[in-house]
Amino acid sequence: MRDTPVYIICSPRPLVGKTLIARQLSEFLLLKNGAVVAFDINLKEPSLLEYLPDITETAEVDDTFGKMALMDRLIVNDGIAKVIDLGFHAFDEFFKMSEEIGFIKEAARRGVAPIVLFIGDTDRASARGYPMLQQQIPPTALVAIDNEYVVRGELPPAFAGGRVLHIAALPVFLKTYIDRQTFSFTEYLRHEKDSSTELHQWIRRNYLSFRELELSVILQRS
Repeated sequence: MRDTPVYIICSPRPLVGKTLIARQLSEFLLLKNGAVVAFDINLKEPSLLEYLPDITETAEVDDTFGKMALMDRLIVNDGIAKVIDLGFHAFDEFFKMSEEIGFIKEAARRGVAPIVLFIGDTDRASARGYPMLQQQIPPTALVAIDNEYVVRGELPPAFAGGRVLHIAALPVFLKTYIDRQTFSFTEYLRHEKDSSTELHQWIRRNYLSFRELELSVILQRS
């Protein structure tokens, strides 16, 4: 059996587009593989559960029971990709727990492939958080997200040495459109006849990036 990917979308900062990326990635995996399980670990941010209730569960890392319940689900090589929308409030606690229990090594032993998608930003918390992850996450499993909507210009030099996935910015009116809870990226691709529209091309470009990311998970252990 191939490794089961576990995508952890994270940032120590709120409002950086984390849930938007988790939504798109979850919809891509559902379209391509027919199944995905998403976990929502958020407080007041836009909630993944509100957008994708059929495939999303809430999870907590505030107590031992919540941590173990989550890890029990993530460590299973069942062939179903997992997506974690990790709220900024839980960033430090999640990765502290991950290091304490040796999650990365145990995942590899069980045929599970964690991929950490860190939303890059220019603030102090991001400048501290990314190097911290570099200490515990293998370079092939750590990807910086260059969200153009958040960082207007080049990512800080600290992110330049590793893998980077670029997400282009959309005009404000399109951003407002896709932020509706009833909006589906996949349904838009299916029903929009004009493939030259900016939104159609933006979704397809991101889906292709996710496809390359998924292939890299396969190639890592082949």
